Amino acid sequence: MMRFFTLLLLSIFFTLNADAQTASIIGNVKNADNSPIKNGIIALKATKFNTEIAPTGEYLLKNIPYGNYTLVIFALGKQTIEQEIVVDKDISAQNFTLQNLADRLLNEVVVLAQQEKALGIVRLNSVQNFTMYEGKKNEIIVLKNLIANTATNNPRQIYGQITGLNIWESDGAGLQLGIGGRGLSPNRTSNFNTRQNGYDISADALGYPESYYTPPAEAIEKIEVIRGASSLQYGTQFGGTVNFQFKKGAANTPIEYVGRQTYGINNFINSFNSIGGTVNKGKLNYYTFYQRKQGNGFRPNSAYSANTAFFNLNYSISPKTNIALEYTHTNYLAQQAGGLTDALFIKDPTQSLRSRNWFKVNWNLFAFNITHNFSESTQLNMRNFGLVASRQSLGFLRSINVTDINEDRDFIKGTFNNIGNETRLVHRYNLGKQKNILLAGARLYAGTTTATQGLGDNQQGPNFMFQNPNNVEGSDYKFPNYNFSLFAEHIFNINDKFSITPGIRWENIKTIADGYYRYKLPDNAGNILVDQTNSKNLNRTRSFAITGLGLAYKLKPELAFYGNISQNYRAINFTDLRIKTPNFKVDENISDEKGFTADLGIKGSLTNIFNYELTAFYLYYNNRIGQILKVDTSFRDQRFRTNVAASRNIGIESFASVNLARLNNWLPKNHDFTLFINTSIIDAKYIKSKEASIQNKQVEMVPPFIFRSGLNYLTQKWKAGFQINYVAQHFSDATNAPRTSSAVEGIIPAYTVADVTAAYNINRFLTLEASCNNLFDAKYFTRRAESYPGPGIIPADFRSFFLTLQVKLGKIE
Repeated sequence: MMRFFTLLLLSIFFTLNADAQTASIIGNVKNADNSPIKNGIIALKATKFNTEIAPTGEYLLKNIPYGNYTLVIFALGKQTIEQEIVVDKDISAQNFTLQNLADRLLNEVVVLAQQEKALGIVRLNSVQNFTMYEGKKNEIIVLKNLIANTATNNPRQIYGQITGLNIWESDGAGLQLGIGGRGLSPNRTSNFNTRQNGYDISADALGYPESYYTPPAEAIEKIEVIRGASSLQYGTQFGGTVNFQFKKGAANTPIEYVGRQTYGINNFINSFNSIGGTVNKGKLNYYTFYQRKQGNGFRPNSAYSANTAFFNLNYSISPKTNIALEYTHTNYLAQQAGGLTDALFIKDPTQSLRSRNWFKVNWNLFAFNITHNFSESTQLNMRNFGLVASRQSLGFLRSINVTDINEDRDFIKGTFNNIGNETRLVHRYNLGKQKNILLAGARLYAGTTTATQGLGDNQQGPNFMFQNPNNVEGSDYKFPNYNFSLFAEHIFNINDKFSITPGIRWENIKTIADGYYRYKLPDNAGNILVDQTNSKNLNRTRSFAITGLGLAYKLKPELAFYGNISQNYRAINFTDLRIKTPNFKVDENISDEKGFTADLGIKGSLTNIFNYELTAFYLYYNNRIGQILKVDTSFRDQRFRTNVAASRNIGIESFASVNLARLNNWLPKNHDFTLFINTSIIDAKYIKSKEASIQNKQVEMVPPFIFRSGLNYLTQKWKAGFQINYVAQHFSDATNAPRTSSAVEGIIPAYTVADVTAAYNINRFLTLEASCNNLFDAKYFTRRAESYPGPGIIPADFRSFFLTLQVKLGKIE
């Protein structure tokens, strides 16, 4: 199969390079007052041919194959121009004048929306929305271009074209997203810096970076993925950054309604309803939605219900200043069927041995955004954000091979209260004949997390209460966390083709753990011999700087090379400082995990038919925090948490897509038939360790080979997509144990799973969609859970069917 795809792509490559006739387009773009346009872009719609307009207003598009195109021109604060052209010879004196976009929302986000509407951009430009991408591996998912089951947030389909991702599947409803890149753990996406519209959404970006909230795919405009080099702008995490950009209200109507009602197997019901529009002469844009999701799950004891709501107000105070206000709320309650042992999974993956386990989340996000354009060259953005949230888990947490005899359940409660500000300045200036760009900023953050563990009741239902709330039986900690950062990156364009982008970030972090744990020692009859409370106060304050360097070489508009090397870090997590038993100790000198990521890649396209990207990477992960066994001064065994190991991940990621419909134009012009192939090969090992049992072992949660491929077919009325995923066998723990009795450690066997989705536009108001997840009904699992939602093997969902009816209504002005 792989040989067939390789030969196919090679034949396409050489066919497209043979006997191609090309031409150039030359011209000038100016303002209404005849001054040259600054910071503009000119491009051919639905192709990869685009270029920045020179400071003199001149532009040049080269090596364009003969054909019919739509030429588009846009710039910050200017009306976009589209013009049909025929390229059958060199075109000169193609000149344009751009008018001011008066009384409209003028921030960069609006200009980017115009670009995507005109071009269908799938890779990020040098600087967009106050983020610098030059010289970095970056990918973008435009949701409206996907053929996927968005009602269930199906991550295999949504992230199918992002290279190097390992995906955990914990539930079939998409309540929690679990993705990890380049050999990093997918656990609640904690190895990515996870954001929504540019601000934090995880529990605590530094101390507890797990994401219990997943933005609904039906509300998302696009998902930006930036790899490890994003650390200079976003700070903590080795995996990079994932940013979910929500939709905006319709620009051409005061009100537009979109309703999507989905019904599926196991009583799955999803109702998504949104309203948006633009009023007040184009100054106010608004967007709001409410989603209700519920179902029974494919195993007993796995019912769930979830509610998510969001609103955004975006107001243009003046032609230069824009403000935005946002609020997000989500809550869900899920019963958890628990894990299975290997033998139980082989016998019947649908069975459940836990009926008393529950999980509850309440998440509230606030954001206030200010954007001011001092000039066409200088813009300022201030993002103010906050979080008030909680997560609660209740159940019988002993190994899955231990029978639940209705003992008192373990109750764990965490609360998260955070506030922060991130301010960014973008300045563009000319140095000689070249345009250069500076991005600088600061981040101020304060958060408090609490973690309390004790006994709940011995009942069946979701009764989230402690037996002794003022003196819990387990532990009770408070984790204040403070962070101040300064960062800067600068694009130096050496010439029209080559750029250098150095960057630096300075961090000051203070992490505190203040609390206690209780230790009880019973005799054989259950009588308590020892009941002592031990208080602990740990404080870690540190300052450090990380640096990076990116290079980009654009050989021609459709072919570019990039490379970068950037230092990374992952801050000490709160769980690293938490002590729960007397035979456990935390190293007084425990430090942040540090390392670096290096990329070297090529990306390009051939006309509007073939796109490709190939990247080699090296990820060095030092000072990994873990536990080792030591003997204390009283000659007793003691678990000691410290920095125990270093690992390195080496890999190659590749992506290619070809529009088969455009090969010799064997399908009508309004038909697209696209094939994509996405592969990654990773070798990850522990190269030095204080723990002998993991020295030279493979790093856990790293599939050595991932293959994803799909076919998408689109017409004006129909669209359909088929996708297949293969993930190779890998280990779930650092000792590379093949199997254990608890099933917490062991092999994750290789698996193959396929999905198919189709949609039909009945008319301009109604669309009908149908999906089948896990088309061939594969029996597999992607993870072994240490605690919730297990412990043990968490089976992936069986084959499931879904039907969606979309209604779209709007009044056009």
